Amino acid sequence: MGEFLSNIDLSVFYFVNHTLQNILFDAFMPFLTDLNKKPVILAAVAIGWLWLMIRGGSVGRMAGLFLVLTIAFSDQLNSSWIKHVFDRDRPCHVLPDVHLLVSCGSGYSFPSSHAVNNFAGAVVLSYYYRRWIWAFLTFASLVAFSRVYVGVHYPSDVIAGGIIGFLCAGLVLGGAFVIRKVWKARHPGSRETVP
Repeated sequence: MGEFLSNIDLSVFYFVNHTLQNILFDAFMPFLTDLNKKPVILAAVAIGWLWLMIRGGSVGRMAGLFLVLTIAFSDQLNSSWIKHVFDRDRPCHVLPDVHLLVSCGSGYSFPSSHAVNNFAGAVVLSYYYRRWIWAFLTFASLVAFSRVYVGVHYPSDVIAGGIIGFLCAGLVLGGAFVIRKVWKARHPGSRETVP
């Protein structure tokens, strides 16, 4: 069964990395996959986060706070622990014919930290801004797809990353829910200050 799933993973990898190869994706996917390395994008994200915290009202402040907490949690959990449990090499390290469009990177492959963090952030933002759920999840999905297209992750890496991202966000938001219930039980009639 493991070999069967591994063969499917490899076949889908080659389909995305080779068969879908085209001029448009070759230009766009490396840009999308490396957004976290572009100073202008990082500055825009920081400004957006500050806007949430200053001008976003109580919902914006909660979204901004839990976005930072969730991504810090998801990134450390995945990069410092889960990846080292599996120690899976990236496809660009072990396959001879990868269509590699960015630096391969020295880290492990499974699960994809890009997928973990982007889906964790998408879930948090979707919780607070539900009418934009389609945009947040579409963006996270495109980033995950880009990781396979540029040759640095297998499809199973990004699928597992997406699931872990959802779970991390669920744990943080679920913890906030429990704290709110405990707060309300201990302070009946007080103004609610916990999300």
